Amino acid sequence: MKAVRFHEYGDESVLQVDEVDRPEATGHDVVVEVAGAGVNPVDTYFREGAYEPFQLPMIPGVDVAGEVVAVSEYVDDYAVGDRVVGTGLSMNHLGAYAEYAAVPEDRLAQLPESVDPVAAGGAGVAAVTAWRALVDHAGLEPAESVLVHGGSGGVGHAAVQLAAATGAHVVTTAAPTYHDRLEALGADAVFDYASEDLADRVVDETGGVDVVLDHRLDDYLQFDADVAATGARVVGIGENDPAVGFSNDGVARSKDVSYQFMSMFNTPRLAEPLARVAYLMGEGDLAIDVARTYDLDEAADAQVDVMAESFFGKLVITP
Repeated sequence: MKAVRFHEYGDESVLQVDEVDRPEATGHDVVVEVAGAGVNPVDTYFREGAYEPFQLPMIPGVDVAGEVVAVSEYVDDYAVGDRVVGTGLSMNHLGAYAEYAAVPEDRLAQLPESVDPVAAGGAGVAAVTAWRALVDHAGLEPAESVLVHGGSGGVGHAAVQLAAATGAHVVTTAAPTYHDRLEALGADAVFDYASEDLADRVVDETGGVDVVLDHRLDDYLQFDADVAATGARVVGIGENDPAVGFSNDGVARSKDVSYQFMSMFNTPRLAEPLARVAYLMGEGDLAIDVARTYDLDEAADAQVDVMAESFFGKLVITP
């Protein structure tokens, strides 16, 4: 089969398409014919060596969706022909930038027939991170207010929909060109992230936010405290600069604000949030917007674009 691999760490130029053996269904793996493999910033971290994969050469790609073509004798819950969605590859398992991928069964969920497998290929990191942040860590409840920074991004647009599905009052930020699309996904208010009075507008809309999902802690850690309600929960999922800090932590202390920093890779059993995400996609309550698709030989372009360009939703490789 054809697979994208990197044989050494480096920039996108180290990615190449190789002819390799198709994986076999051993242990608790199933083999999936890949319909879509989501492109995520974390894929570039593995390629650069900032996150160390378990071997070189390495096939990148954390997310996958497609059809099962082989099943290990130790797997009971999946059969040849099943449509599946998965995530959590790359760190200790070969990834999904390939025509076929072997995926552990505890990182898979059944994909409803109504869901486009290409779009589902971009669901894993985005939707599971959003679920873990809002539901598992923040405990978001109906009628609470939630601020999703960067609502047009992969995690952001999934989080807006998940928050709306819970019955929360959803506020998000994005460039003006994406406001109408986010309102269509369930956002109650969408503000330009570049507005000088952004904090005032968020507080005027909510009276103080109960939950914040923050993907750029280096920019918004203090902002989150400033717009928080008493007892608010802030979940941090990333930053551009690891040197994050408060200019006035007294604001957070005075409101008893709780902070949780998380990584999707620490999810105890990825199959559980994946199953909930797949159910919501099947019910029409969650849709992954695919901004662009790429062939295997365009993987380098995809990894450049995921870090450099502004786009709505997800980028997906379609082998």
